[in-house]
Amino acid sequence: MSGVYRATERLMGMSDRVWARHASPWSVYSRFTILPLLALAVWSRVWIGAWAWGAVTAVLLWTWVNPRAFPPPASLDSWAARGVLGERVFLNRRDEVPGHHRVWGAMLSAGALPGAVVMAWGLWALDAAWAVFGTLLTMIPKIWFVDRMVWVYADWLRKTGKELGDV
Repeated sequence: MSGVYRATERLMGMSDRVWARHASPWSVYSRFTILPLLALAVWSRVWIGAWAWGAVTAVLLWTWVNPRAFPPPASLDSWAARGVLGERVFLNRRDEVPGHHRVWGAMLSAGALPGAVVMAWGLWALDAAWAVFGTLLTMIPKIWFVDRMVWVYADWLRKTGKELGDV
């Protein structure tokens, strides 16, 4: 599973500077719009036909721009910032992350897949209830993952004696 995380990080071009900007609560919370916007973009084929590809492209562009769109936060005390810092530790210092966090991180990442299948079915069949339900089933483990990363970061700081902001 760590290979998937690393590949995603590379695909997104997540440099130290981008990670610092992504720690902004504005970046983290606005990132939660991506999946609903993607569902809406796919659904828009009903209204705008092939132009829906443009909407899908715009959402994918927002996915890449989002971690770069906001300045670094003034403080790293927020839940969102700690989640991002925890994710960096989870990705870059896996040998320092306790096994139970690695297992939960993998389970939560995999836990989003059934929701994605339900969402895809709902979008394919143009069944709004299934599309919304699948979107929620996908987002819940993703939000829980961020919360787990806050815990990862707190445990890592305590274990290593590092200061808030270190990764």
